[in-house]
Amino acid sequence: MSNVFGLIVSGRLVQTDFTPLTETTFIITIPETESINHAAVFLTGVAPLPAGTAGMVYWSWPDPAAPPSWQLLGHISNAKPSAIFKISNLKKLHELSAENKIGGAFGQQQICNYAQIGISIEPESNVELLASSVAAETNQYVTFAQKMLENLVNFVASFSVTQDQMTPTPGVSYIPLNTLHTWYQNFERRLQQNPNFWKN
Repeated sequence: MSNVFGLIVSGRLVQTDFTPLTETTFIITIPETESINHAAVFLTGVAPLPAGTAGMVYWSWPDPAAPPSWQLLGHISNAKPSAIFKISNLKKLHELSAENKIGGAFGQQQICNYAQIGISIEPESNVELLASSVAAETNQYVTFAQKMLENLVNFVASFSVTQDQMTPTPGVSYIPLNTLHTWYQNFERRLQQNPNFWKN
């Protein structure tokens, strides 16, 4: 499956030199990652993926003290032959919690001083499982954010007074309660439209 996958990083030439580790796993190194914001991974068209499979795409930051630890980015398939992934928002290796690390996705590897993208050809059912787990996690974030915002609005509203009840206090700033309600409604609307909007 030589040259089946391609990689485009802004300002650089297309790379198709993925190194096969096994019949179903491939990696490519990416030097100088500090300026990378996005990476596009695609099928070159040389050959399709085997029927019923997808290419799960992983990212690994360089770590001079440990072998690669992989983060799942998403997938490509014959039906979805390309994908653009935002790399700049990914957490660096030392910031990852244990549940986000996928240590052995590409077998036992040596320490690498470059970032890497790995592709693992897996059954399409794995993509469906991933999609359902991501949706469940997103719902948890949305619920948490809504409850936190409701708590904030209710807390602040409990201190509300009318303009007649206000006592001038030098050095204290006041915010109209309707401003907080407007902010809350806007935030909740954006959260419903895109639960990850706050990451950008």
